[in-house]
Amino acid sequence: MKNLPNILSISRLIATAAVFILVLINQPWAFLVATLLFFLASVTDLLDGYLARRLKVVSSFGVFLDLTADKVFVSAILIALVQINLVPAWIVVIIVSREFLVTGLRSMAAALGKVIPAGVWGKQKTFITLVAMGALLLARGLGAHLLTLFPLMLTFNSQTLTLPELLQLLADVLLILATIWTVFSGVEYTIGALPLFQGQGAKQSNA
Repeated sequence: MKNLPNILSISRLIATAAVFILVLINQPWAFLVATLLFFLASVTDLLDGYLARRLKVVSSFGVFLDLTADKVFVSAILIALVQINLVPAWIVVIIVSREFLVTGLRSMAAALGKVIPAGVWGKQKTFITLVAMGALLLARGLGAHLLTLFPLMLTFNSQTLTLPELLQLLADVLLILATIWTVFSGVEYTIGALPLFQGQGAKQSNA
């Protein structure tokens, strides 16, 4: 029971590989299966941290595994979506770059015995990104392919005004919002880390 949180994190990594392959297959049935796995993996993201705290088994390894699984989960699937031209590369570059930035800042803070808490923008960014990705997978699974922002196809008629097509358009809009939130989240973390840089500067000047 004590290993359950870590098992959930590992299962998320396994689900990531499965969803990655299914996306590359690029068929409606594969997207539907990917949507189910994506949803289940997203649920484990909520459960592993909660169970670790509830069972009082929070550990450095568990935190590392949870954070790593989260970043690999989102990054790998987004890269797969870029591969089949459903998401533009610039969106993924911004999202992944933000992850490198936050990881670097957290590592620096940890080395100084400090903690940079997760900000509001970061939490909202994660939620919006997951909803956007899940909606896009489901839309493609339902056969959407006419109403998109990537590439820009905004012809509204009886063929495009359907649930799958509108869901795909909504997913694209949410991806843009997630990118905006990602930028503000990166700025938020950087501002939170400024005292660390100032502290480093003070130490060097006193050396």
